[in-house]
Amino acid sequence: MKKVLVCEDESSIREFVVINLKRAGYEIIEAGTGEDALRLYDEQKGEVEVALLDIMLPGIDGFTVCRELRERDETIGIIILTARTQEMEKVGGLMMGADDYVTKPFSPSELVARVDALYRRVIAARARSEVNFLEKITRGDFELNLRNRSLQKQGNPVELTQVEFQIMEYFLSNPGKPLSRTDILNRVWGEEYYGEEKIVDVNIRRLRMKIEDDPSEPRYIITVWGLGYKWMG
Repeated sequence: MKKVLVCEDESSIREFVVINLKRAGYEIIEAGTGEDALRLYDEQKGEVEVALLDIMLPGIDGFTVCRELRERDETIGIIILTARTQEMEKVGGLMMGADDYVTKPFSPSELVARVDALYRRVIAARARSEVNFLEKITRGDFELNLRNRSLQKQGNPVELTQVEFQIMEYFLSNPGKPLSRTDILNRVWGEEYYGEEKIVDVNIRRLRMKIEDDPSEPRYIITVWGLGYKWMG
């Protein structure tokens, strides 16, 4: 059964989310607080594929839950739920390791489409990590291991989320080639994704913080103005 953790303190919103995801074939684990969400996740022993997190929660907030879940599982899909005016929450959630966000109010079709797309990526990532791949991509200071889905810079491990790994794989497979935001969005999030392209920019910013010596003066992920980015490592 496809499992989704829904953490939302407003019962009416949580009920709306739960009903629609159950209709789409998901098994739902419900939580009204961040503490409950983490406890329930731990009880499932890594069987949750996707988590939907509200940011404004009693007790620990959604940012903290997002960070804790990402530390527990690099492959879990995380979607944050934000209000239309909460721009910084969207960016903050992505910086904490979320894969996507959905803006309230949202339609049932949008919600299910986002969860479906992320669920497919999570399953594909987990399946690939179980296959005995021998491939590695080496570019300068970096080695990307496609078997265990890890990255090293000068021999030192760099922790990546599944989205960051997929972006790095795309860059390292196309060194020096300008990749548009649309190219990256389609490759990593899928052609059916209909969110905003700025999710690409937020993830690039997060990647630069992890791999660049000076993120304000990037050497590896270079901005191609008016288009997107290219790898120069």
